[in-house]
Amino acid sequence: MPAARYDLVVIGSGPGGYVAAIRAAQLKMKVVVVERDRPGGVCLNWGCIPSKALLDSANTLETIRAAAQEHGIEVGSVRANFDRVIARSREAAEKLSRGVRYLFRKNNIELIEATARLTGPHTVELSRADGAKPPVDTLEAEYILIATGSSEKLFPGMKVGDGLLTSREALTLTHLPASMIIIGAGAVGLEFGYFYQAFGVRVTIVELMKQLLPGFDAEVAEELRRAFAKRNVELLLGHGYRSIARTADGWEVTVSNSEGVKSLRAEMVLVAVGRRPLSANLGLEKAGVEIGEGGFIKVDECFRTTRPNIFAIGDVARPPLLAHKASAEGVAAVEVMAGIRNTGVDLANIPACVYCEPEVATVGLTEAEARAQGIDTIVGKFPFRANGKSVATNHVEGFVKLVASRPYGEIIGCQIIGRGATEMISEVTLGKTLEATTAELGKTVHPHPTVSESLMEAALAAEGEAINF
Repeated sequence: MPAARYDLVVIGSGPGGYVAAIRAAQLKMKVVVVERDRPGGVCLNWGCIPSKALLDSANTLETIRAAAQEHGIEVGSVRANFDRVIARSREAAEKLSRGVRYLFRKNNIELIEATARLTGPHTVELSRADGAKPPVDTLEAEYILIATGSSEKLFPGMKVGDGLLTSREALTLTHLPASMIIIGAGAVGLEFGYFYQAFGVRVTIVELMKQLLPGFDAEVAEELRRAFAKRNVELLLGHGYRSIARTADGWEVTVSNSEGVKSLRAEMVLVAVGRRPLSANLGLEKAGVEIGEGGFIKVDECFRTTRPNIFAIGDVARPPLLAHKASAEGVAAVEVMAGIRNTGVDLANIPACVYCEPEVATVGLTEAEARAQGIDTIVGKFPFRANGKSVATNHVEGFVKLVASRPYGEIIGCQIIGRGATEMISEVTLGKTLEATTAELGKTVHPHPTVSESLMEAALAAEGEAINF
């Protein structure tokens, strides 16, 4: 069978791959997308979307249980139908996966459900894990874009099953355990920790570093630690994983710190210690594409690999492993291919969000990072307990922290912890893109009462002109 010819073959249909394919189609390229699982990739099917549906259910349950009486709303006994909670999250994922299929049809993008393997710099071989024959055996293209994403990490010797989970299995649990140990206090570990404790699971979180969200602002991490402690989540910070063993009724996890070794027992264990790029078994060596440290594909600032017509974006190319970063890189990569762009994506303007309660959002430099770089830094901070909307809705946990540089007050970073943080961070991201200053943000009139007024107040605080705090 002769090879099918295209301008661009996209391998992977996650938030990087499908967005890149659509942008390429807009630029009049003939595009085919190869996907071995479901359209939308991990994000839409096994990550961002179903997990946020679960978190919304947890938040709703907490609101009914904790806030109804305060609001003067009388309710009877509140019970959770966990099967329905999981089913609702799967429905959200399926709806968006169907949406990607629709977008492909709308933009005349061909989708082939198969496994792709490079056989040369311009050729891709297709196969099916189920043994079925794909519509064509080989694709030829001027450009190839690798957007295969990442998968969950496990410690050596671990095997998923019998209550040992990664985030993927946690999304489809059939019953709630009585207790759970979560290894890792990054975004995934904390989001699932919040979710399970809201449904009554006794949660223990183990983290090697001495703060939650390693790498985030220390004040934010401490505020979050207090919030989780109030929810009776046991936090073992500064404890490293040593071993795991199956018991008659669950699992025993051995951890240690400078004071010694400790054994923990729980019905289930969730491993949330990061992700690894899916760069293996792609035939990269046959195409002259090199893999760098950590398994990431080597790319330049415009996402070209060591073979100039082959590009790589998203989790498979470089950290941070974020869906919106992959989308931005996908657009940039195809615009470079089309000759209408010669720049990549500024990672300093990529926000990061954690969707537990309270939410966390950050962009740019933290105060500690700015000072470590020798930047003459000013900081403005405003607590939500001084914000009218936050007080009215009784969501007063957290604060906004703006980091700016002297002498002009250019905003170089922002950290937010509290209700609505993940929505508010985009205002600061736009401000950073436009090189806005704290004086400009402080003089921008915000509607009242809104939580976003806290951004204005933090900017005013950096200028020494705070009004409400």
